[in-house]
Amino acid sequence: MRWKSGFAFALMLTGAVSAAGQETPPETLDQLAPEIDALFAKYQAEEHIPGLVYGVVKDGKLAYVKGIGVQSLTDKRPVTPDSLFRIASMTKAFTALAILKLRDDGKLRLDDLAEDHIPEMRGWTYPTKDSPRIRIRDLLQHVGGFVTDDPWGDRQQVLPQEDFTKMIAAGVPFSRVPQSRHEYSNFGYALLGRIVANASGMAYTDYVRQTILTPLGMAASGFDVTQTPKARYALGYRWENGRWSPEPEMADGAFNSMGGLQVSANDYAKWVAFLLAAWPARDDADAGPVKRSTVREVAQGLNFVSVTNRIGASGASACKQAAAYGMGWRVAQDCDLGLTLAHGGGYPGYGSHVMLMPDHGVGVFALANRTYAGPSAPAWDTAVAMERAGLLEPREVPVSSAVAEAYAAAKAAYAAGNLSPLQGRLAMNFLMDRSAANWAAEFAVLKEAVGECPADEPLAPMGAMSTAFRLNCEKGKLDGILLLAPTTPPTVQALRFRIVSPD
Repeated sequence: MRWKSGFAFALMLTGAVSAAGQETPPETLDQLAPEIDALFAKYQAEEHIPGLVYGVVKDGKLAYVKGIGVQSLTDKRPVTPDSLFRIASMTKAFTALAILKLRDDGKLRLDDLAEDHIPEMRGWTYPTKDSPRIRIRDLLQHVGGFVTDDPWGDRQQVLPQEDFTKMIAAGVPFSRVPQSRHEYSNFGYALLGRIVANASGMAYTDYVRQTILTPLGMAASGFDVTQTPKARYALGYRWENGRWSPEPEMADGAFNSMGGLQVSANDYAKWVAFLLAAWPARDDADAGPVKRSTVREVAQGLNFVSVTNRIGASGASACKQAAAYGMGWRVAQDCDLGLTLAHGGGYPGYGSHVMLMPDHGVGVFALANRTYAGPSAPAWDTAVAMERAGLLEPREVPVSSAVAEAYAAAKAAYAAGNLSPLQGRLAMNFLMDRSAANWAAEFAVLKEAVGECPADEPLAPMGAMSTAFRLNCEKGKLDGILLLAPTTPPTVQALRFRIVSPD
């Protein structure tokens, strides 16, 4: 059987969903390709996009990729996996990881005041006398108090570094008190680029290239679009008044850290595969270029959580997502897809989207050459289609010996109709929460309903101290949760059973 994600397990604790979904015959990604192609072809036509490329990264490689349309309306050169697109705000994930890498190397701390690394900020006037001064982590997670600056920020890409220095020194008006609420800020990520430069002692672009792009083999990627080979350059267009017109080509400037990176699909897939490889935590050698634990850190939201609909066609009917902004990523828990990390990119001439599903080792991305035409809906619809086709296999979580032994005793307790097989394994709270006599009565009620349970499904652990389980019984099925206490040795603090309703 196929078990749901850890988020679904948590819901199951409250009885909100079943621990198991119905198995469907899995398709291959090649069999699903026509459906994926139709999603992106429809989006391209409806949004008047000259060209786009999309890909699925699975099991550490680019498992599917396709380009449609043209790089340029003039020469009609078709889009390929090697065509180069600006990814706009998807650059922020590279900036965030660069900051974390500098933290790992002892060059800064996330709780450092930003002004300690950008001296021009020290004279700023904050909105209230009790305003906290901006930390580096506030910039990473868009809680610096700055106003949302799309689309103004996009047009600052070409700003010279010396003009940016003057802008910082002059101070900026605040939208709100720092650390009080999430508000998306391109300006804040431009400040992070300046911090990367000052802390590393080299230009932001050089640091990202040396520490991320080159080690990952992303040789075609970079920030200076004026040096792009024209044979591979996806020219950016806007759609206005029923026609396309080229957007101005914006050279590398001071706001590059918020949106200036240019990539190909083949290059970008290496980045996605690298990020996904950080999950799950394990004992393997850590090859870098950034530690796996550091990569996983980007998924930590700042707790300004919102409830949102999933992007795409299934959004209205799917479970709501609990979402927050991590470090360069929008992080959400999804009932079907598990943990998701996503980000769009909107820019003069370009639109892009990426979404990662670390629980499954799968990522979907798409790059387009029309202003703000971020293909988020077909990317998420592709993920949902993969889930429905059985192509999102969960990452295996090993069953710890403590869980295995406690589960065997719990199963024996059900068979015996009493807690005697669990003697010596119960935490001090267990019989305080329900007496042994009431447990015997509970077992009797369950046996009356479903009978003996001679078989079971493989355990679905949620960690080394808990598991979901399913018993296959004579007259039905039982779902359950086993939770160990933080004692040495581990003991059982909670055991729950629930009769599975017939379909």
